Order: sequence, then structure tokens, then C-alpha cells
Amino acid sequence: MRSDRSLRRKTYVLLAAMVVFGSVGNTVLDKGMKALGAVSLSSLAAVRSGFIATISSATVWLGIACMIVFFVSHMLALSGADYSFVMPFSALTYALVPLLGFLFLGEHVPALRWVGIVLIFFGVVLVNRTPPRTVGATQSKRGGAGN
Repeated sequence: MRSDRSLRRKTYVLLAAMVVFGSVGNTVLDKGMKALGAVSLSSLAAVRSGFIATISSATVWLGIACMIVFFVSHMLALSGADYSFVMPFSALTYALVPLLGFLFLGEHVPALRWVGIVLIFFGVVLVNRTPPRTVGATQSKRGGAGN
């Protein structure tokens, strides 16, 4: 029982890190790239100039660092929980990004998009009512190894 509770706690910490770092990373990357302006692909010199500007931006690097933490959290969450449990939680990122865009980037978020965000939230609540890992539980009931 204790290991099940520990797995659940670890899973939720990783899911929270996924949502927070994924949302913040995407928002910071957007802010960094918008500060650079449109990157032109019209010539090799323009591509080189855009590349140098991009890798010289501390904001872009902060966004990349957040996305790396997101990716590692995502991999670790998948190592201990079902794909069908983890992926809907990652959809919370889709709900949090518009909120961060509204609050920190000054973006206008239409009412219909807010309705979609609420639907995503309730979908995640429904998924939360199921166990994070079903494979090990099914195998142990049949007497198989694999916990």
C-alpha cells in the first residue's frame, strides 16, 4: 500500500513539473523569439544571422532549459505511469499557456478558447479518477511478475 501511495505521489510531482515547465518554457520561448523578430529564411546569410541572434538570446536559452526539464519529467512520468494517464495531464499545458500568454505576453484570449480550456481541465479531472498505472496491477492480480 505504501509503495502505491509513493508511486502516486512521485507521479503527481512529475506531472506537475511537466505542466509547469512545459507551459513556462513555451511562454518564455515565445517571448524570446518575438523579441528577436521574424527570422528570415530567404538567404544563407539571413539564416546564419537569425541563428546567431537566437543562440545569443538568454530568454531563448531559459525557455530551452524549461523545455528540457519538461522533457525529462515527461520521460520519468512515463516510466512509472500509463501513457493514457500521463498524456491527458500534459494537456493541462494547453490550458495554462493561454493563461500565461494573457497575463505575461498581453495576448487576447477569446471567450470560446476559455470554454475549451475549461473542458480540457474537466477532462483531466476525469482522468485523475483512475489509477496512474494499470499494467502492474493487472499482472499482479493474475499472479505474474512485473511490478
